[in-house]
Amino acid sequence: MTSGFVIAVDGPAASGKGTIAKRLGEAFGLPVLDTGLLYRAAGVLVERAGLDADDPMVASRAARAVTAEGLDDPMLRTRSAGEAASRVAVHPVVRSILLDFQRAFAAQPEGGVLDGRDIGTVIAPDAPAKLYVTASPEVRAERRWKQLTAQGEPVSLEDVLADIRKRDARDGGRESAPMRAAEDAVLLDTSQMTIEHAFDVARRIVEAARARWESSQ
Repeated sequence: MTSGFVIAVDGPAASGKGTIAKRLGEAFGLPVLDTGLLYRAAGVLVERAGLDADDPMVASRAARAVTAEGLDDPMLRTRSAGEAASRVAVHPVVRSILLDFQRAFAAQPEGGVLDGRDIGTVIAPDAPAKLYVTASPEVRAERRWKQLTAQGEPVSLEDVLADIRKRDARDGGRESAPMRAAEDAVLLDTSQMTIEHAFDVARRIVEAARARWESSQ
């Protein structure tokens, strides 16, 4: 159960949800958690230790070692970190450990902003404000490609698009928890939006949700 004002921002990779979540946190004075970084942090910890990410015991120890402070590591934004995250995320024990981390964050008295997947459906189903941010695969691939090349990573746009499509197929095909929007989430398609436009729309959606939440307290 959430206690403070929680903003749940769900959506596929490179949809713009991370940037929107960060700016919503700044606008409403709330702490922000990029939940995808939790899995990246666990994967990177395994890699740095030279251990096998396919071993659930190894991966679970890494997941328990993840801290909020460690999420500022720029290495977590790399393509290799994303691949490491995919390897540890397949273990149910890892997902359970990091699920507890996310729920504890959402239960803070002051509330918070969480972005990732399953936020509005699993992590914080009673969040007063829910957004599902999406964009076309081509737009998302270009955004991710620009981000990676700006970091100095040599990768082609075609490879990034292939990765995006593969991840979408994996997320949509997961029997346990396919990616989907919460029934009460507001859909925000950013394909034809600048980040300023997308944030402005998101802010107004959240402002309306906050007004409803405050009137119910």
